[in-house]
Amino acid sequence: MVRMFFATLLTLLTLLSGQPARAVEVGSESEAKALVDRAIAYYKEVGREVAFAEISNNKGKFVDRDLYVLVSDMNGVFLAHGANKGLINKSLLELKDVNGKLIVRSMVDAAKAVPSGSWVDYVWTNPTTKKLESKKTWIKAEGDIFFGVGVYDKK
Repeated sequence: MVRMFFATLLTLLTLLSGQPARAVEVGSESEAKALVDRAIAYYKEVGREVAFAEISNNKGKFVDRDLYVLVSDMNGVFLAHGANKGLINKSLLELKDVNGKLIVRSMVDAAKAVPSGSWVDYVWTNPTTKKLESKKTWIKAEGDIFFGVGVYDKK
C-alpha cells in the first residue's frame, strides 16, 4: 500500500513537472571549464599521486552528473580518468571517432597550441542516450600534462 502511494506520487510529480521521470541533468560548458580549474588547483595543492587517485574516483569530487575529469600526458597516455579507470596508463593517441578524427591527438595538439585552454570537438557515444552525439572537451595544459572535461552538445 505504501509502495503504491509513493509510485503514484512519483508519477503525479513527473507529470506535473513536464519532465521525463528519468531525465538526467547534464553539465554545461562553463561547468566543464570550472571543473578543469578545480582539478588543476587540487593537483597543485596535493600533488600528483593524491590528485590522480581522487580524479579517478568515479564517486569522488571531480565527477558531477555527466561531467568527469581526464588527465593525460603529451604522449596521449591517460594518467587519471573519472569515468573509466581501465584507460589509465594506456596510450590513446590513435583513438578515432566515427568520422576518423584522432581525438586524443587533437587534445594533445590543443594543449600544446593553447595551454591556457581550448575546446576539442568530436563525435562520441553518449552513455545516457546510447546514441552518437557531438561532444567537445575543454583542454587545459598544466606543465607537461593536460586536464580535460567534456560536454555533449545540447541540441
